[in-house]
Amino acid sequence: MEEQRREGSGNSGRAFRVLVLLALVLVSVNLRPAITTIAGVMNQVPGAFHLDPVLLPVLGTLPVLAFGVSGPIGPWLARRLGTGPAVALALLVLAAALIVRVLVPALLLPGTFLAGMAIMTASVLVPQIVKANHGSGWWTGLCTMGFGLGAALGAGLVQPLAEAFGGSLAWALAVWAVPALLGACLIQRSGRRPTAAGTSAGKAGSAADVVSSPLQVTPLPKQRTAWAVTAFFGLQAMLYFAITSWLAVYLVSKGLSSADAAALLAWFSLAGLPASLLAPVLAGRPAILRIMAPGLGLAVALALLGVLAAPAGLQFVLVGILGIVQSAGFGLAMALVVIRSSGPQTAGKLSAMSQGLGFALASLGPLVAGLLHTWTGGWEVTFWTLAAEAVILAGAGFLAIRGPVVNVEPVGLLPEPQRRNADDETRPAVVGL
Repeated sequence: MEEQRREGSGNSGRAFRVLVLLALVLVSVNLRPAITTIAGVMNQVPGAFHLDPVLLPVLGTLPVLAFGVSGPIGPWLARRLGTGPAVALALLVLAAALIVRVLVPALLLPGTFLAGMAIMTASVLVPQIVKANHGSGWWTGLCTMGFGLGAALGAGLVQPLAEAFGGSLAWALAVWAVPALLGACLIQRSGRRPTAAGTSAGKAGSAADVVSSPLQVTPLPKQRTAWAVTAFFGLQAMLYFAITSWLAVYLVSKGLSSADAAALLAWFSLAGLPASLLAPVLAGRPAILRIMAPGLGLAVALALLGVLAAPAGLQFVLVGILGIVQSAGFGLAMALVVIRSSGPQTAGKLSAMSQGLGFALASLGPLVAGLLHTWTGGWEVTFWTLAAEAVILAGAGFLAIRGPVVNVEPVGLLPEPQRRNADDETRPAVVGL
């Protein structure tokens, strides 16, 4: 009888974890279409929504700027509502913003900013949920692949959807509120079991787990690994948003049609899906991570210069390569938040710091890329500048894996395995997923 109860409890726990993982993947799919749908039709936005073309760089920058200022909202909501309900609320706000910004043209810019805030609020909680549920590298990989899949679907379907809605670009953009509502429903149900930091602390406080070491907490801003992870996240995000905001426009200047350029933007995301899945898994192997972290930055730099130099006929290949290395960088950035944190509470705070400050830096990407193009009248300076940034990204990756594990949870309240990782602040070893 006792064995049956244990087996039933085990099956229930496994079913719950599967539900959480499915919910996280659906949430992740919703966290990019609000951006890539606009990027895929950037040349059509002024005519469809009566927007001054001068404001296009601002439109590309607004969601990323919103990411930068709304990082603390996610952990704040999670402490008050629970992690699942906090993410659900963010998706409901995202759905409302997607509808309002296109049905009321005057609210295109404010609605895009609000959508960015909602995306960020949900995004920062993904690593915390993964850490709280003891998710493996496959969990992080599936979530990052969800980001890429959502980006690809947003860019690739915007033109067909506009045609399906009788040429209405507004409805082609607003329809993405539907999967956001579905995601809110699923993550709300799966989030009923506490997954916030309090759960970890409560478990750690049990007689079986608490150790007698003193409470030791170093503020997050004083931990060098936290800053290295933040720099890596911000630089790769800066590259991503600069590329997704202007790649279609660049390809049109190379002689491609608007439809072909939008399709290549979707291909940029699709080509990177396997890399975004595998990068977090491979990052759990220290020998691979030591090469991957700095190597991806150099690979992105070479891919950018390849896209710049390639003729229109070779863009399919070069854009695909760029998508692979760029998506692997994002997968690694998400994995580093989980790998280099000692527990769920730390993962949540490191996620808020790395994504909040990182996206504040990333907001400069679309703006600077657009201004450099306007200033020079070409794309050479823009691409060389982005390639130089990718080299700096390689340096940030090197530092992110060399420092001690990030910890903001009292060492005495951590379970023994996590306590050992957090207590040895001078050990630069890489912690696997």
